[in-house]
Amino acid sequence: MARTVLTVLGVVLAIWLVFAFIIPALFATLKFLLMFAIIAFLVVAAITLVGKMSR
Repeated sequence: MARTVLTVLGVVLAIWLVFAFIIPALFATLKFLLMFAIIAFLVVAAITLVGKMSR
């Protein structure tokens, strides 16, 4: 009986851990990388435009 209760508690804890920490951390990482990529694209585009206009 105790083994069954501990197994159920372990499964509930694992599901809570996934939904409370892992999924939000994954979305935060993806959001950070997306913002970093957008800023890098804007910098490269600005440098390219300035380089072509100075000729």
